[in-house]
Amino acid sequence: MKILVCISNVPDTTSKINFTDGNTKFDTTGVQFVINPNDEFGLTRAMWFKEKQGATVHVATVGGPSSEPTIRKALAIGADEAIRVNTEPTDGYFVAQQLAEVVKKGAYDLIIAGRESIDYNGGMVPGILATLLDMNFVNTCIDLQVDGSNATATREIDGGKEKIATTLPLVIGGQKGLVEESDLRIPNMRGIMMARKKVLNVVEPVEGIMATNDIKFDKPAPKGAVKLVDAANVQELVNLLHNEAKVI
Repeated sequence: MKILVCISNVPDTTSKINFTDGNTKFDTTGVQFVINPNDEFGLTRAMWFKEKQGATVHVATVGGPSSEPTIRKALAIGADEAIRVNTEPTDGYFVAQQLAEVVKKGAYDLIIAGRESIDYNGGMVPGILATLLDMNFVNTCIDLQVDGSNATATREIDGGKEKIATTLPLVIGGQKGLVEESDLRIPNMRGIMMARKKVLNVVEPVEGIMATNDIKFDKPAPKGAVKLVDAANVQELVNLLHNEAKVI
């Protein structure tokens, strides 16, 4: 089985976010970038398939040279080879087109992507990718088993879970639950040293369509001042919750 794990290079959630050029561009100054958490769950599941079933695992990202440390981390975790499409990921449809080209050239059986990235939270790429490739698709996937060309996936739905039988080739949108958080891997020194010798292919983008563009970014409004209510004054607390907070 040949697996491609799609990796997004996203800001660490502890980074301070700012915008430039009249709030039209994201300011990357001083921002630490990491593997998108949903993609990290997928990468860990792919490593399980590699160790238990002898799968070959490649990783791919759409991004400039600044994204290479992130994809090198994926190699250090255990991926066999990496592909970087040398263009900025400014639009979900455009990104899916680039990844579709990578999949076609690599003839992959299983494509694991995160259900969404934590920066734009678009949630578009896995579904568009499956459509472009005319492959089976399971989103919000929290468990995946593969036996030959057959796959059994469990996905999260409103109020419960749904178990699905399908076949390869398959695209999944993975998330927390695909593996346990305790199973996520940190590169060790041996993995880091080996990653330096692994292949990182840089390919130029194919011509694609950018279906959306960012007009402006707005930060959440600052939180209001806290009102303290004396513990003995229950009536005032009820009044504030009812008339100001409007939660009761």
